[in-house]
Amino acid sequence: MFFVARLPRVLAAALVGGSLAVAGVVFQALLRNPLASPDTLGVSPGATLGALLVITLHLDLATLGVSSIPIGSFAGSAGALGIVYALSVARRRGTSTTVLLLAGVALTALLGAIGRFVQVIADFTDTFRTIRWTMGSLDVASYHEIVVGAVPIAVAFAAIFSLMRVLDLVSLGAEAAESRGVDVRRAERIALLGASLTTGAAVSLGGPIPFVGIIVPHMVRLIVGASHRLVLPASALFGAAFLVVCDVVARTAFGGTEMPVGAITAILGGPFFLWLLFRRPD
Repeated sequence: MFFVARLPRVLAAALVGGSLAVAGVVFQALLRNPLASPDTLGVSPGATLGALLVITLHLDLATLGVSSIPIGSFAGSAGALGIVYALSVARRRGTSTTVLLLAGVALTALLGAIGRFVQVIADFTDTFRTIRWTMGSLDVASYHEIVVGAVPIAVAFAAIFSLMRVLDLVSLGAEAAESRGVDVRRAERIALLGASLTTGAAVSLGGPIPFVGIIVPHMVRLIVGASHRLVLPASALFGAAFLVVCDVVARTAFGGTEMPVGAITAILGGPFFLWLLFRRPD
């Protein structure tokens, strides 16, 4: 029971939680916006739409032992990132953080509307599956799914953690970073691709789980400060522990009814985030 049912779920929760938290740190530094999160650039909504299409249209994309839903989810996240990045590059030479942010907000609204339309035209069984998936689920069936998700996350982490010092400078502004010899355009592209890759992999594994990418980085900064040499590894560990605890609450706190873990993170994260907003100085 431990190795077949419990341990895979704990490992999946740790992997997804740490990934979303690290992605939140990167997006907040890259966009220089404390409200930035894995949802900001439409990556998470794109992954959600990809999964909804696979479920509703009954697409068979399974390959190498990976089921269709994670593959569709990851493809949706990659497509959303490609659209936002292309709009940013087309707007001017290099990447514009303002255009990235605005394009991400617009794309998030568009993808959300398409997702709701897909749910309306689906039959009752498929609609129930899609609603359940969009609320976040860590019901991982095997270690194989965890390994498949861990590979792109490991690649993304390697790229992101190589930019710890650069993120400190980029978060101060492009001019400040360039004056210290940083190739801002290259650093922004690597950070954006790395954070989007880890978000897509995490969402394909556990579904769209809200607030982890916003709450955890802020909580970590309250403890260790603003240096990304500490914030990035601490966020990975704290995000992993946070989601594992939330999953335990989701499984045990309501008797025989298992709540989606996304509902627990929203219930815990919403009030905390409001408190954080009110206590921050203007």
